[in-house]
Amino acid sequence: MRRFLLLLLLLPPLIAGGLIWDYHRFLQTPVKLVEATEFQVSSGASLRRVGQELAAAGLINRPLYWEIQGRLLDQQQGIRAGDYLIQPGQTPEDLLTLFIRGRTIQYSLTIPEGWTFMQMMQAIANHEQIRQTLAPETYMDIMAHLGRPGEHPEGWFFPDTYLFPRHTTDLEILRIAHQRMDRELTRAWENRSDDLPLNNAYEALIMASIVEKETGRADERAMVSAVFNERLRQGMRLQTDPTVIYGIEHFDGRIRRRDLRTDTPYNTYTRHGLPPTPIALPGAAALDAAVNPAPAGPLFFVARGDGSHHFSETYREHRRAVIKYQLGGDASRYGR
Repeated sequence: MRRFLLLLLLLPPLIAGGLIWDYHRFLQTPVKLVEATEFQVSSGASLRRVGQELAAAGLINRPLYWEIQGRLLDQQQGIRAGDYLIQPGQTPEDLLTLFIRGRTIQYSLTIPEGWTFMQMMQAIANHEQIRQTLAPETYMDIMAHLGRPGEHPEGWFFPDTYLFPRHTTDLEILRIAHQRMDRELTRAWENRSDDLPLNNAYEALIMASIVEKETGRADERAMVSAVFNERLRQGMRLQTDPTVIYGIEHFDGRIRRRDLRTDTPYNTYTRHGLPPTPIALPGAAALDAAVNPAPAGPLFFVARGDGSHHFSETYREHRRAVIKYQLGGDASRYGR
């Protein structure tokens, strides 16, 4: 760098001026592109190496000038590794800014509300741009990596769409999703209604997961929460199918009468209280509904078959709704 400046001082003014003009023209001339193209900056790559690789790709024709500009900006070590999308019209100066600021291509992973922990892990394992560091046999021990050893991972990861650069590790994605859930759960618990039958934030997380699995309708979440909170308050069994399904090792998509009678830690037909862990990954709306149920009233609900539910305050009304919506109106077919 010093040699280049010294050379300019020693050169005749006309030649020096020509070099300076050529230098600035290079910085302001758009790269040779007709459509956007990806360019990868390797980890630890120097200004010189990146300039040479840009030249080799046909994007610039003065790699020395590019290196000089980076040094003038004191960015010898400022280039950030990653995948970049270079657009037609961008100049070498724009590329330097792009690489210094680390505006890499962002890939996405969407974790839908209501997915289970294992569904999320499968999606992470199948993502081509996520670097895999965790073996499937260690998935259930993931909470130890997140500073909470011995805890069950179900429910502890917030469902959302996450953006990240290529080669982000699976553990980094999980840490971000877990921290987000921790914040969302804390926020919901701090804004809970009075006189809940829930003892702590973890029980709220369990309740939210049940609400999430029982309904996807925004206008029903608080009502579903009211049913289960009231059942807890009255000492009734929750009797919710999604918990039973979660406790079936190989669920084939159909819940049978014998499944409701087979005792497991998650069978809320055979056991009182909440299941031992969440049964899914609840979103913010389900978290809020879990701790802010609708005013007490309904104790029962049944699916109408169109995605909505009929809520009932008495068992007699609920029985009629079951006959109407589940048994085709034929009371003789009513079983439980």
